[in-house]
Amino acid sequence: QVQLVESGGGLVQAGGSLRLSCVDSARTFSRYAMGWFRQAPGKEREFVAVISWSGGSTSYADSVKGRFTISRDNAKNTVFLQMNRLKPEDTAIYYCAASSTVITTFASAYNYWGQGTQVTVSS
Repeated sequence: QVQLVESGGGLVQAGGSLRLSCVDSARTFSRYAMGWFRQAPGKEREFVAVISWSGGSTSYADSVKGRFTISRDNAKNTVFLQMNRLKPEDTAIYYCAASSTVITTFASAYNYWGQGTQVTVSS
């Protein structure tokens, strides 16, 4: 059973950086593609980034491409989201998720979700 715990969120000024982490405490991590999603108040959850189980393939939402980088360390059962040049519109709760299928941008394809971590970007 995958158990995901996110950390690293917080308050940052526009233009700043944050690094989110997501640990799989059940240690089944390497079997899954891992994604990051976010949900802003009053909006639907949206895809941010995904990485394959090996780390060899990644995909990003257009809104974060060139600013965010997803990576993983299978030895530490952890996936990261490095967020640079943050904008106020990046403000949201960020969730990591695990998918047993191929990498995908569709939330419905993810089997397990973390509880989320709040990211707030001030202007």
